[in-house]
Amino acid sequence: MTSSSTQQIVPPPAFAYETAEDRVFIQDGFAWDRQGAYLFDIDGTLLRSRDRIHFNSFYSSVRSVLGHDLVLDGVIVSGNTDPGILRDAFRLAKLEDQHWQPHLESILEQMRIDVAARRAEMKLVMMPAVEETLAYLQRQGGALGVATGNLESIGWLKIEVLGLRHWFTFGGFSDRYDVRSHMIAHAMEVAREHAGPEATVCVIGDTPADISAARANGLPTIAVATGNYSFDQLMEHEPEVCCTTLKALLAAVETNPE
Repeated sequence: MTSSSTQQIVPPPAFAYETAEDRVFIQDGFAWDRQGAYLFDIDGTLLRSRDRIHFNSFYSSVRSVLGHDLVLDGVIVSGNTDPGILRDAFRLAKLEDQHWQPHLESILEQMRIDVAARRAEMKLVMMPAVEETLAYLQRQGGALGVATGNLESIGWLKIEVLGLRHWFTFGGFSDRYDVRSHMIAHAMEVAREHAGPEATVCVIGDTPADISAARANGLPTIAVATGNYSFDQLMEHEPEVCCTTLKALLAAVETNPE
């Protein structure tokens, strides 16, 4: 956000929707439902995990490969990538890069194995109106993909378990990217392979990291307050669209279809 001494006057939004429970902001002139392709974050945006299978795989994989326990105290997890979480944990522990980087791929592979082995134990909850939103955007002609900090096999596994796999034709994942903006850059390229080289691409996520990573690549964001950040906290980062839930965003469309 700009400081008070340099703050610019922001034009009024094209549409603002508010009820006792829901809030929606849409930036003036931004046609959020007419983009060529959409990149959906997974955790906090499409679903919430009521198990700790993915989270616990960080511990089990490091213990299996390196033979010692991982400490995640002080590591920012929301909006991070799987390799980025490991990188931050090792650096906070003051472990020299040469002691863990040669083993990173082995750790990531063990994470894939550990999560897949516990597929039947996954307890995933779909966020409000996810399928309705996907159906709406598909009818509008948008290509649907994911862009997530999850490793590819873990991300697709979650989507498959939740029954959403048929909606998505492509994805961007963190297997080769510890920096989220780099993952988004790759996902954008993949999206345009499917939607056309000139297609507009929009990121949908639940964290400030989604907004900043999209902005680093010149992409707009639909921020959804279904994760660990509130509507007001996300609005501080000036996304093109902000909503309490995707259900609220669809309700805003019904209220103001133009």
